[in-house]
Amino acid sequence: MAPRSNFIAMEKDINEYLKKMRHDFSVMKLDETMVDKDPFDQFGSWFVAAVEAKVNEPNAMVLSTVSESGRPSSRVMLLRHFSGKGFSFFTNYNSRKGKEIEKNPAAAILFFWPELERQVRIEGKLSKVSAAESDDYFLSRPRESRIGAWASPQSEMISGRKALEDFLGNMKDKFADAEVIRPEWWGGFNLVPDRIEFWQGRPSRLHDRICYVRQDDGTWRISRLAP
Repeated sequence: MAPRSNFIAMEKDINEYLKKMRHDFSVMKLDETMVDKDPFDQFGSWFVAAVEAKVNEPNAMVLSTVSESGRPSSRVMLLRHFSGKGFSFFTNYNSRKGKEIEKNPAAAILFFWPELERQVRIEGKLSKVSAAESDDYFLSRPRESRIGAWASPQSEMISGRKALEDFLGNMKDKFADAEVIRPEWWGGFNLVPDRIEFWQGRPSRLHDRICYVRQDDGTWRISRLAP
């Protein structure tokens, strides 16, 4: 371990570096006349642009949930389906996120595509997808990934890496001559949004922010937000 004095010096250098970091956004612009009336169509066009720009894992998103006591937590997930009904991902229902969602379904997801200087912020409520949808996605996964889902007691404390490898070995033996079906405690969640914001980086930090808010009649109000 480095001496404390060295760490303090390094910490100072890092913070000086952070203060001086600057990037002026200048690739594109976004205004009210450019966006679709439907935020799902707008997301679709931006997602396709991210894929075409070869963004690294364009379906990667930060999922933020909140515990029953109000403590937030975030992690990177992968979007697996989206439509006018919402944005879906799959996980272990007994994980920390799964337990938090059970107690408090309010959540937010964030996409960041730096190559395009864009982010999409989505807020709403989560609910489980149907068992049939979860089965369909689970069976589309590689066999090793399906066995991994059975092997990992996600978010639980374990004694070490060997314990995880032992769990995996046991599951490989269990399913040696059998189809790896979906565990009942594993499946999908769908986030139905009531607010979606499209953010486009612009020069001098005067970014474009176009926000959709769902109205009581199901339509969307579109407005511009100050950066």
